Amino acid sequence: MRGRHNGSQMPVLVAEDLQKTYTSGETKVTALAGVSFAVDKGDFVALMGPSGCGKSTLLHLCGAMDRASSGRIVLNGRDLATLGDDDLTHVRREQVGFVFQFFNLLPTLTIADNIALPCLLAGMKGDQADARAKALAERVGISHRLGHFPQQVSGGEMQRAAIARALVHQPALLVADEPTGNLDSDNGAKVLALLAELNREMGVTVLLATHAADVAAAATRVLRMRDGKFDSR
Repeated sequence: MRGRHNGSQMPVLVAEDLQKTYTSGETKVTALAGVSFAVDKGDFVALMGPSGCGKSTLLHLCGAMDRASSGRIVLNGRDLATLGDDDLTHVRREQVGFVFQFFNLLPTLTIADNIALPCLLAGMKGDQADARAKALAERVGISHRLGHFPQQVSGGEMQRAAIARALVHQPALLVADEPTGNLDSDNGAKVLALLAELNREMGVTVLLATHAADVAAAATRVLRMRDGKFDSR
């Protein structure tokens, strides 16, 4: 199964024949075995499959967190294979927003400072970064927690803060790796509903990895994976 796009605009993300092989001692492990798909601006795409099927590897390649063994990724018009490490760092910092299973908030920073951090790293002035952080915190429903530290808020609130942090610098692509995996079912459903709202109302482009069909159902397109490929069954 190959991902489709409508052809009316240049996709935000194009992956062509991606392969990723890891070496462990004398053993080679193939994590991706020739994956091609595209994501248009405003898409909400879920990569769904069992543990070890390659979905997180694919997500990391698309988010410029790792390099493919072969194949090509074009993110917002830039071929990632042609970029050096410094340029890839800038791509991650400017073009991609990340949401992880375990939130990855910095414990020594307040929720407000965690959300504002990507803007500050990109060189934005403090007052502008703070204004953006406050606006997004209000949008995701945690404006009353801005002065708190991560350990002082609930898991659901931490993930909402992580989503706000992922969007504060207005990235081309939001990648979410099992974003509900560390939440109870109620908070998980609320986080999924929030991602769907942000996709629908703000046009946020989302690429999400999950093993759960109910999580994938929040997306507008589901690509099923098995053994390092899209599952055509």
